[in-house]
Amino acid sequence: MIVSWRALREAARGPVVTYALIAGCCVVFLLGPASGLNPAYGTGETLLASGTAYFRHWGVVPEELFTGTGRELLTPLTALFIHGGWLHLLGNMLFLYVFGAMTEERMGRAGFLLFYLCTGYLSLVAYAAANASSAQTLVGASGAISAVLGAFLCLFPRSRVTSLFPFLFFLPLRFPAWMVLLFWFALQWLAAHRAGSGPGVAYLAHLVGFSLGFVYAWVRYRRMDRVRRPATATEGDSQP
Repeated sequence: MIVSWRALREAARGPVVTYALIAGCCVVFLLGPASGLNPAYGTGETLLASGTAYFRHWGVVPEELFTGTGRELLTPLTALFIHGGWLHLLGNMLFLYVFGAMTEERMGRAGFLLFYLCTGYLSLVAYAAANASSAQTLVGASGAISAVLGAFLCLFPRSRVTSLFPFLFFLPLRFPAWMVLLFWFALQWLAAHRAGSGPGVAYLAHLVGFSLGFVYAWVRYRRMDRVRRPATATEGDSQP
């Protein structure tokens, strides 16, 4: 029993919010139509129709966001917990797991949760404003997680992360966080300029989220000493 209570105390001191966000996204996904595991949504064409209706109800539809009722104004929050497929979910959760824990530790639980929700909301609203005539549904935690990456870059620029790059045969190589995250940001910038207005990855939301996260951390913590302890992280080639 002593060991159990000690384990509980150790867990309580960990990145509880980060783990709770990951768990929440996973539970919502498993219960939704995109996982294909909930028989309530049917199969085949019925499943596809159910998925379309589900995403339009809980996701952000730019052409409806600024002209609809109060419910539409809540969709940038609900969309943060909706994902369109297994790769979408796993890629986002991987980045949140790697970079969320240390960021949460620095900001505190309540501060990190508020930061995550606010930056995620604003990044989706910014994307919707830039594509106000689009009827494509926007879902995913990408904007909020991009903000976490931006804050991590500001707070822990010298931490070293282990990354896997496809063009280097997936060899695990360690680089400073500033190098990895600026490289990621550059990829998002290039992709955003090549992306059309049709369905796909909302790179603009990534850029807005990353910028918001970095600026917030810079303003909020610029007078504090930067944390320089090393961090071990693993990144795949999934884009948040």
